[in-house]
Amino acid sequence: MILDLDRFVAQEQPYWVELEEILGKLEERIQHKLDLDGAQRFYYLYQRASADLARLASVAVEPPVSRYLQSLVARAYGEVHEIRDKRRAVSPLEWFLRTFPRTFRRHAAKFWLAVALTVAGTVFGAAVLSIDSSAKHAIMPFPGLQGDPRDRVADEEKDRGGRLSGHQASFSAQLMTHNIQVSIGAMALGLTWGIGTVIMLFYNGVILGAVGYDYIHAGQTPFLLGWLLPHGAIEIPAIILAGQAGLLLASALIGWGKRTTRRVRFREIGPDLVTLIGGVAVMLVWAGIIEAFLSQYHQPVIPYAVKIAFGTTELIVLALFLSLAGAQNAD
Repeated sequence: MILDLDRFVAQEQPYWVELEEILGKLEERIQHKLDLDGAQRFYYLYQRASADLARLASVAVEPPVSRYLQSLVARAYGEVHEIRDKRRAVSPLEWFLRTFPRTFRRHAAKFWLAVALTVAGTVFGAAVLSIDSSAKHAIMPFPGLQGDPRDRVADEEKDRGGRLSGHQASFSAQLMTHNIQVSIGAMALGLTWGIGTVIMLFYNGVILGAVGYDYIHAGQTPFLLGWLLPHGAIEIPAIILAGQAGLLLASALIGWGKRTTRRVRFREIGPDLVTLIGGVAVMLVWAGIIEAFLSQYHQPVIPYAVKIAFGTTELIVLALFLSLAGAQNAD
Protein backbone atom coordinates (compact mmCIF):
# COMPACT_ATOMS: atom_id res chain seq x y z
CA MET A 1 0.00 0.00 0.00
CA ILE A 2 1.33 3.45 -0.91
CA LEU A 3 1.14 5.89 2.02
CA ASP A 4 2.00 9.60 1.95
CA LEU A 5 3.71 9.53 5.35
CA ASP A 6 4.05 13.30 5.85
CA ARG A 7 0.43 13.94 5.01
CA PHE A 8 -0.68 10.98 7.13
CA VAL A 9 1.25 12.18 10.19
CA ALA A 10 0.03 15.78 9.76
CA GLN A 11 -3.57 14.57 9.56
CA GLU A 12 -3.47 12.13 12.48
CA GLN A 13 -1.05 13.79 14.89
CA PRO A 14 -3.67 16.05 16.53
CA TYR A 15 -5.60 12.93 17.57
CA TRP A 16 -2.42 11.35 18.96
CA VAL A 17 -1.63 14.48 20.96
CA GLU A 18 -5.17 14.56 22.36
CA LEU A 19 -4.91 10.91 23.37
CA GLU A 20 -1.54 11.51 25.02
CA GLU A 21 -2.94 14.41 27.03
CA ILE A 22 -5.78 12.25 28.38
CA LEU A 23 -3.34 9.46 29.22
CA GLY A 24 -1.13 11.92 31.07
CA LYS A 25 -4.03 12.95 33.31
CA LEU A 26 -5.04 9.35 33.98
CA GLU A 27 -1.49 8.27 34.81
CA GLU A 28 -0.57 11.25 36.97
CA ARG A 29 -3.73 11.24 39.06
CA ILE A 30 -4.93 7.79 40.01
CA GLN A 31 -8.26 9.13 41.25
CA HIS A 32 -8.96 10.92 37.95
CA LYS A 33 -12.02 9.47 36.25
CA LEU A 34 -13.60 10.19 32.90
CA ASP A 35 -17.27 10.96 32.50
CA LEU A 36 -19.30 9.12 29.86
CA ASP A 37 -18.48 11.55 27.05
CA GLY A 38 -14.82 11.61 28.04
CA ALA A 39 -14.62 7.81 28.15
CA GLN A 40 -16.26 7.52 24.73
CA ARG A 41 -13.84 10.09 23.28
CA PHE A 42 -10.89 8.32 24.87
CA TYR A 43 -11.95 4.97 23.43
CA TYR A 44 -12.45 6.52 19.99
CA LEU A 45 -8.94 8.01 20.08
CA TYR A 46 -7.53 4.67 21.21
CA GLN A 47 -9.22 2.83 18.33
CA ARG A 48 -8.07 5.47 15.86
CA ALA A 49 -4.47 5.28 17.07
CA SER A 50 -4.60 1.47 16.84
CA ALA A 51 -5.86 1.71 13.25
CA ASP A 52 -3.09 4.21 12.44
CA LEU A 53 -0.51 1.84 13.87
CA ALA A 54 -1.86 -0.97 11.70
CA ARG A 55 -1.57 1.26 8.62
CA LEU A 56 2.04 2.09 9.46
CA ALA A 57 2.80 -1.63 9.85
CA SER A 58 1.95 -2.10 6.17
CA VAL A 59 4.72 0.25 5.08
CA ALA A 60 7.79 -1.53 3.73
CA VAL A 61 10.22 0.46 5.88
CA GLU A 62 9.11 1.18 9.44
CA PRO A 63 8.97 4.97 9.93
CA PRO A 64 10.38 6.52 13.16
CA VAL A 65 6.89 7.58 14.24
CA SER A 66 5.91 3.93 14.61
CA ARG A 67 7.72 3.51 17.93
CA TYR A 68 6.01 6.57 19.37
CA LEU A 69 2.63 5.27 18.23
CA GLN A 70 3.33 1.78 19.56
CA SER A 71 4.07 3.24 22.99
CA LEU A 72 0.96 5.40 22.87
CA VAL A 73 -1.32 2.50 21.91
CA ALA A 74 0.22 0.27 24.60
CA ARG A 75 -0.43 2.89 27.28
CA ALA A 76 -4.00 3.36 26.09
CA TYR A 77 -4.52 -0.40 26.01
CA GLY A 78 -3.42 -0.61 29.62
CA GLU A 79 -5.94 2.04 30.67
CA VAL A 80 -8.79 0.47 28.70
CA HIS A 81 -8.27 -3.04 30.07
CA GLU A 82 -7.43 -2.38 33.69
CA ILE A 83 -9.80 -1.86 36.59
CA ARG A 84 -9.10 1.58 37.95
CA ASP A 85 -10.07 0.66 41.51
CA LYS A 86 -7.24 -1.86 41.70
CA ARG A 87 -4.71 0.91 41.35
CA ARG A 88 -6.10 2.76 44.34
CA ALA A 89 -4.19 2.22 47.55
CA VAL A 90 -6.29 0.08 49.88
CA SER A 91 -5.78 0.28 53.63
CA PRO A 92 -5.37 -3.02 55.53
CA LEU A 93 -8.62 -2.36 57.38
CA GLU A 94 -10.55 -1.71 54.17
CA TRP A 95 -8.99 -4.79 52.60
CA PHE A 96 -10.10 -7.02 55.46
CA LEU A 97 -13.55 -5.50 55.96
CA ARG A 98 -14.48 -5.21 52.28
CA THR A 99 -12.18 -6.94 49.82
CA PHE A 100 -11.84 -10.17 51.80
CA PRO A 101 -15.58 -10.91 52.30
CA ARG A 102 -16.38 -9.89 48.73
CA THR A 103 -13.70 -12.26 47.42
CA PHE A 104 -15.09 -15.03 49.65
CA ARG A 105 -18.59 -14.56 48.23
CA ARG A 106 -17.31 -14.49 44.66
CA HIS A 107 -16.10 -18.09 45.11
CA ALA A 108 -18.80 -19.23 47.54
CA ALA A 109 -19.50 -22.44 45.59
CA LYS A 110 -15.99 -23.70 46.32
CA PHE A 111 -16.41 -22.81 49.99
CA TRP A 112 -19.55 -24.93 50.23
CA LEU A 113 -17.75 -27.78 48.49
CA ALA A 114 -15.01 -27.49 51.13
CA VAL A 115 -17.70 -27.51 53.84
CA ALA A 116 -19.27 -30.65 52.32
CA LEU A 117 -15.91 -32.44 52.28
CA THR A 118 -15.27 -31.52 55.91
CA VAL A 119 -18.75 -32.60 56.99
CA ALA A 120 -18.35 -35.90 55.13
CA GLY A 121 -15.11 -36.49 57.01
CA THR A 122 -16.79 -35.57 60.31
CA VAL A 123 -19.57 -38.10 59.74
CA PHE A 124 -17.05 -40.75 58.71
CA GLY A 125 -14.85 -40.16 61.78
CA ALA A 126 -17.80 -40.34 64.16
CA ALA A 127 -19.17 -43.48 62.44
CA VAL A 128 -15.83 -45.29 62.55
CA LEU A 129 -15.37 -44.57 66.25
CA SER A 130 -18.93 -45.64 67.05
CA ILE A 131 -18.29 -48.98 65.34
CA ASP A 132 -14.78 -49.60 66.66
CA SER A 133 -13.55 -47.58 69.65
CA SER A 134 -10.01 -48.94 69.22
CA ALA A 135 -9.78 -47.01 65.94
CA LYS A 136 -9.20 -43.87 67.99
CA HIS A 137 -5.47 -44.60 68.16
CA ALA A 138 -5.29 -44.77 64.36
CA ILE A 139 -7.49 -41.76 63.65
CA MET A 140 -6.29 -39.24 66.21
CA PRO A 141 -2.72 -38.01 65.72
CA PHE A 142 -2.53 -36.27 69.12
CA PRO A 143 -1.61 -38.37 72.18
CA GLY A 144 -3.62 -36.12 74.49
CA LEU A 145 -6.83 -37.14 72.73
CA GLN A 146 -6.30 -40.89 72.82
CA GLY A 147 -7.12 -41.43 76.48
CA ASP A 148 -10.47 -41.49 78.24
CA PRO A 149 -12.21 -38.10 77.86
CA ARG A 150 -13.40 -38.27 81.48
CA ASP A 151 -9.83 -38.50 82.74
CA ARG A 152 -8.73 -35.57 80.61
CA VAL A 153 -11.64 -33.40 81.76
CA ALA A 154 -10.84 -34.17 85.40
CA ASP A 155 -7.17 -33.27 84.88
CA GLU A 156 -7.98 -30.07 83.01
CA GLU A 157 -10.47 -28.87 85.61
CA LYS A 158 -8.03 -29.67 88.41
CA ASP A 159 -5.16 -27.88 86.68
CA ARG A 160 -7.24 -24.71 86.10
CA GLY A 161 -4.93 -23.52 83.35
CA GLY A 162 -1.87 -23.37 85.59
CA ARG A 163 0.33 -25.28 83.17
CA LEU A 164 0.15 -22.31 80.79
CA SER A 165 0.80 -19.68 83.45
CA GLY A 166 3.27 -17.18 82.03
CA HIS A 167 3.47 -19.01 78.71
CA GLN A 168 0.23 -17.97 77.03
CA ALA A 169 1.93 -15.64 74.55
CA SER A 170 4.45 -18.23 73.33
CA PHE A 171 1.76 -20.92 73.18
CA SER A 172 -0.47 -18.58 71.18
CA ALA A 173 2.36 -17.84 68.74
CA GLN A 174 2.98 -21.56 68.25
CA LEU A 175 -0.69 -22.16 67.52
CA MET A 176 -0.83 -19.30 65.01
CA THR A 177 2.30 -20.50 63.20
CA HIS A 178 1.12 -24.11 63.02
CA ASN A 179 -2.39 -23.29 61.83
CA ILE A 180 -1.19 -20.80 59.22
CA GLN A 181 1.24 -23.43 57.87
CA VAL A 182 -1.61 -25.95 57.66
CA SER A 183 -3.78 -23.41 55.84
CA ILE A 184 -1.10 -22.51 53.32
CA GLY A 185 -0.62 -26.25 52.77
CA ALA A 186 -4.34 -26.72 52.13
CA MET A 187 -4.22 -23.98 49.50
CA ALA A 188 -0.93 -25.12 47.92
CA LEU A 189 -2.22 -28.68 47.59
CA GLY A 190 -4.60 -27.33 45.00
CA LEU A 191 -1.64 -27.80 42.65
CA THR A 192 -2.23 -31.55 42.95
CA TRP A 193 -5.35 -30.96 40.85
CA GLY A 194 -7.19 -30.52 44.14
CA ILE A 195 -6.63 -34.09 45.34
CA GLY A 196 -4.40 -33.05 48.23
CA THR A 197 -6.82 -30.32 49.31
CA VAL A 198 -9.74 -32.75 49.24
CA ILE A 199 -7.83 -35.28 51.37
CA MET A 200 -6.76 -32.64 53.90
CA LEU A 201 -10.31 -31.27 54.29
CA PHE A 202 -11.75 -34.75 54.64
CA TYR A 203 -9.11 -35.84 57.16
CA ASN A 204 -9.59 -32.71 59.27
CA GLY A 205 -13.26 -33.60 59.33
CA VAL A 206 -12.44 -37.16 60.37
CA ILE A 207 -10.46 -35.91 63.38
CA LEU A 208 -13.21 -33.45 64.32
CA GLY A 209 -15.89 -36.13 64.06
CA ALA A 210 -13.91 -38.67 66.07
CA VAL A 211 -13.11 -36.18 68.84
CA GLY A 212 -16.70 -34.96 68.95
CA TYR A 213 -18.13 -38.48 69.17
CA ASP A 214 -15.58 -39.54 71.80
CA TYR A 215 -16.40 -36.70 74.17
CA ILE A 216 -20.15 -36.70 73.59
CA HIS A 217 -20.29 -40.49 74.06
CA ALA A 218 -18.39 -40.08 77.34
CA GLY A 219 -20.91 -37.50 78.56
CA GLN A 220 -18.50 -34.56 78.28
CA THR A 221 -20.43 -32.39 75.83
CA PRO A 222 -20.25 -29.17 77.94
CA PHE A 223 -16.47 -29.52 78.20
CA LEU A 224 -16.17 -30.26 74.47
CA LEU A 225 -18.18 -27.20 73.44
CA GLY A 226 -16.50 -24.96 76.02
CA TRP A 227 -13.09 -26.14 74.85
CA LEU A 228 -13.64 -26.06 71.06
CA LEU A 229 -16.12 -23.27 70.41
CA PRO A 230 -14.15 -20.19 71.56
CA HIS A 231 -11.29 -20.76 69.12
CA GLY A 232 -12.87 -23.39 66.83
CA ALA A 233 -15.65 -21.02 65.77
CA ILE A 234 -12.94 -19.11 63.89
CA GLU A 235 -10.24 -21.72 63.38
CA ILE A 236 -12.37 -24.38 61.70
CA PRO A 237 -13.98 -21.96 59.19
CA ALA A 238 -10.49 -20.56 58.51
CA ILE A 239 -9.19 -24.02 57.57
CA ILE A 240 -12.24 -24.49 55.33
CA LEU A 241 -11.56 -21.10 53.70
CA ALA A 242 -7.99 -22.27 53.03
CA GLY A 243 -9.52 -25.33 51.38
CA GLN A 244 -11.71 -23.00 49.32
CA ALA A 245 -8.52 -21.29 48.11
CA GLY A 246 -7.02 -24.69 47.27
CA LEU A 247 -10.08 -25.68 45.26
CA LEU A 248 -9.94 -22.34 43.45
CA LEU A 249 -6.30 -23.02 42.56
CA ALA A 250 -7.21 -26.52 41.36
CA SER A 251 -10.02 -25.12 39.22
CA ALA A 252 -7.61 -22.73 37.51
CA LEU A 253 -5.12 -25.56 36.99
CA ILE A 254 -7.69 -27.87 35.41
CA GLY A 255 -9.54 -25.20 33.43
CA TRP A 256 -12.98 -26.85 33.37
CA GLY A 257 -13.62 -26.14 29.68
CA LYS A 258 -12.16 -22.63 29.66
CA ARG A 259 -10.33 -21.73 26.46
CA THR A 260 -7.85 -19.39 28.14
CA THR A 261 -4.32 -20.61 28.80
CA ARG A 262 -3.28 -21.90 32.20
CA ARG A 263 -1.02 -18.88 32.70
CA VAL A 264 -3.92 -16.51 32.10
CA ARG A 265 -6.15 -18.46 34.49
CA PHE A 266 -3.50 -18.32 37.22
CA ARG A 267 -3.04 -14.59 36.66
CA GLU A 268 -6.79 -14.05 36.97
CA ILE A 269 -7.14 -15.82 40.31
CA GLY A 270 -3.83 -14.65 41.80
CA PRO A 271 -5.22 -11.62 43.68
CA ASP A 272 -8.15 -13.65 45.01
CA LEU A 273 -5.84 -16.40 46.30
CA VAL A 274 -3.70 -13.85 48.13
CA THR A 275 -6.81 -12.21 49.59
CA LEU A 276 -8.32 -15.49 50.79
CA ILE A 277 -5.16 -16.82 52.41
CA GLY A 278 -4.43 -13.39 53.90
CA GLY A 279 -7.89 -13.31 55.46
CA VAL A 280 -7.36 -16.84 56.77
CA ALA A 281 -4.10 -15.73 58.41
CA VAL A 282 -5.88 -12.87 60.20
CA MET A 283 -8.59 -15.24 61.42
CA LEU A 284 -6.02 -17.72 62.70
CA VAL A 285 -4.14 -15.03 64.60
CA TRP A 286 -7.37 -14.27 66.46
CA ALA A 287 -8.09 -17.98 66.99
CA GLY A 288 -4.58 -18.53 68.41
CA ILE A 289 -5.01 -15.71 70.91
CA ILE A 290 -8.40 -17.02 72.02
CA GLU A 291 -7.17 -20.61 72.31
CA ALA A 292 -4.25 -19.63 74.53
CA PHE A 293 -6.02 -17.07 76.71
CA LEU A 294 -9.56 -18.49 76.93
CA SER A 295 -10.08 -22.01 75.54
CA GLN A 296 -7.48 -23.61 77.83
CA TYR A 297 -9.20 -22.32 80.97
CA HIS A 298 -12.04 -24.54 82.10
CA GLN A 299 -14.65 -24.64 84.80
CA PRO A 300 -14.54 -23.51 87.59
CA VAL A 301 -12.12 -20.81 86.38
CA ILE A 302 -14.41 -19.87 83.48
CA PRO A 303 -17.90 -21.43 83.35
CA TYR A 304 -18.57 -23.51 80.26
CA ALA A 305 -21.75 -21.54 79.58
CA VAL A 306 -19.70 -18.34 79.23
CA LYS A 307 -17.23 -19.97 76.83
CA ILE A 308 -20.02 -21.54 74.77
CA ALA A 309 -21.87 -18.22 74.55
CA PHE A 310 -18.65 -16.47 73.48
CA GLY A 311 -17.92 -19.05 70.77
CA THR A 312 -21.49 -18.99 69.49
CA THR A 313 -21.38 -15.19 69.25
CA GLU A 314 -18.12 -15.39 67.31
CA LEU A 315 -19.65 -17.85 64.85
CA ILE A 316 -22.71 -15.65 64.27
CA VAL A 317 -20.58 -12.52 63.79
CA LEU A 318 -18.29 -14.37 61.36
CA ALA A 319 -21.25 -15.63 59.32
CA LEU A 320 -22.74 -12.13 59.11
CA PHE A 321 -19.37 -10.63 58.24
CA LEU A 322 -18.66 -13.02 55.38
CA SER A 323 -22.24 -12.74 54.09
CA LEU A 324 -22.76 -8.98 54.28
CA ALA A 325 -19.54 -7.03 54.70
CA GLY A 326 -18.59 -4.89 51.73
CA ALA A 327 -21.87 -5.60 49.95
CA GLN A 328 -22.59 -1.90 49.45
CA ASN A 329 -19.40 -1.60 47.41
CA ALA A 330 -19.70 -4.84 45.49
CA ASP A 331 -18.75 -4.80 41.84
